[in-house]
Amino acid sequence: MTQWRLDRTFTGSAGEVRWAALGEAGAGASPVVLLHGTPFSSYVWRAVARALARRHQVFVWDMPGYGSSEMRDGADVSLAAQAVTLTELLAHWDLPEPAVVAHDFGGCVALRAHLLYGARYARLALVDPVALAPWGSPTYRLLGAHPEVFGKLPPELHRALVREYVASASRPGLHPEVLDRLVAPWCTAAGQPAFYRQIAQNDQRMTDEIEGRYGEITLPTLICWGTDDTWIPAAKGRELAARIPGARLRPIEGAGHLVQEDAPAELTAELVEFLGAE
Repeated sequence: MTQWRLDRTFTGSAGEVRWAALGEAGAGASPVVLLHGTPFSSYVWRAVARALARRHQVFVWDMPGYGSSEMRDGADVSLAAQAVTLTELLAHWDLPEPAVVAHDFGGCVALRAHLLYGARYARLALVDPVALAPWGSPTYRLLGAHPEVFGKLPPELHRALVREYVASASRPGLHPEVLDRLVAPWCTAAGQPAFYRQIAQNDQRMTDEIEGRYGEITLPTLICWGTDDTWIPAAKGRELAARIPGARLRPIEGAGHLVQEDAPAELTAELVEFLGAE
């Protein structure tokens, strides 16, 4: 369950990125890029990625400051910087127009790269994305306002805080091994300050800058949303679908914010159909 390794490295403007490719490249294997959100990593995509790799070449990566990628003091790990990193990776991978599937903050990253930096996609699937104001719970804003203070919590208290925070993203509850894997990167000497750093650097301005441009999106777009998402209400999915011309909304019944963990089969079925459509 916990086996997941990104075996390649790319150094971009925001630091060192760990990534991997699943599936074989070929005429019939169209490329798909998966983006994770916060405070997660590409690990949440493991089941979906392996399933999609039967028909596609799938690229996964941990954003700078997350998972197995570089965590360092002074790093720019904002959503603006992550969008630049995505455009750099697409060039590095020589993917002029892949399909993109993005969750949570990854949705904002994909949208910014497309609308602000000219990244081209064949298709775009958004899974419970951060895309519309307002966002950020009172707890999230509190943590982001005092990263130096929370970064100095005793390790045991920090671990407990992160575990409770991550666990709340799932409606039925996460398997203990999965929860351990998602929490572990944030509980090292470098990971603890990195956890609060990424919160402090991200604010609503990142979506405010692009929210008025969603009507410009012309590529096929799928929006999947967990009906029991307590982080971002499902009503945001309906609002977002109404703003993107031709977007299709697919509710995932019984899933919370971490749809990949709560309903991987249902989500994979929606993505397989969408990615294989003419």
